[in-house]
Amino acid sequence: MKSLVNDVLDKRNRWLVNVILIVAVMAFVGFSLALPLSAWFENQQSPAGHSPYGGGSQEASGQSDLQDQVRGYQLVLEREPNNQTALEGLLIAQLQLNDIEGAIKPLETLSELNPEETRYSVLLGQAKQQVGDQEGAAQVYRGVLSTQPGNIDALRGLVSLLIEEQRPEASIGLLQDTLKTADDVNQIQANSVDVTAVQLLLGEVYVELNRDAEALAIYDEAIKNSASDFRPLLSKALLLQEQGNAEEASGLFTSAAALAPPQYKDEINRLATASSVNDADEGTADSGLAADNEGDTVPAPETGENEVVDDAAGASENDSAAQE
Repeated sequence: MKSLVNDVLDKRNRWLVNVILIVAVMAFVGFSLALPLSAWFENQQSPAGHSPYGGGSQEASGQSDLQDQVRGYQLVLEREPNNQTALEGLLIAQLQLNDIEGAIKPLETLSELNPEETRYSVLLGQAKQQVGDQEGAAQVYRGVLSTQPGNIDALRGLVSLLIEEQRPEASIGLLQDTLKTADDVNQIQANSVDVTAVQLLLGEVYVELNRDAEALAIYDEAIKNSASDFRPLLSKALLLQEQGNAEEASGLFTSAAALAPPQYKDEINRLATASSVNDADEGTADSGLAADNEGDTVPAPETGENEVVDDAAGASENDSAAQE
């Protein structure tokens, strides 16, 4: 997407969703590396990226300009409360102002006007989650899942909410139930549940709970069932990397890169190289400590490791939707 799902985070930045980013990502754009929300809507605005209502450029950087845009869109909505162009423009401006409360109302209206467009609903759930309306967020996520049980964005949002509420077993049960019913759901509507994406999300939950053996088991199952999919290979490689098993991780990184679409290969190779560099750095630090018994080891830099897996998950879902 890595994205929208980043202010309500766990310690590894895996669980949230920054509402300013799109969680539902278009073909191979990404999940965590999602485009800003404004970029998605720009395709629906005028070619120059300007509003027909005098709000100015969507790329206006000054707060004053953004506030002028908000007032302009609000005036339009007083006359035309269901004007989608004004609603989208208001949403973007409010998000750019970091006014999450102000973004909720246009999101609610857009969700009602476009029930088939789940991105609005997922964003609404995330916005409610960020302002502390846990019950409202859960209701929105469950509403999406009631009609689209395999919607990976809503699943990730609800899982993150359950984790925040200290209900990890509920999040595991949700994902396990989704996997149990996936075959039946896919028979009714082909490719509506990306089984591999759900398995990887379950693996993330296990990792966050320090249940690495269960995470490895679900990754191995995904690898077995999706031999041509790079995502489970990469997920397992990243976990082994965290465990310090660099040799086995290296082989999995190589296999994942070989299977991955071109746009992911460089990032996978970077992650694999980072593992080797970190190991070398740790060895140097250990030598220094042995020599003089002083100094601290340097923590490994943040790699955004989960972003590539999430990107592909979002892309896979959107590719399936495009084929229907």
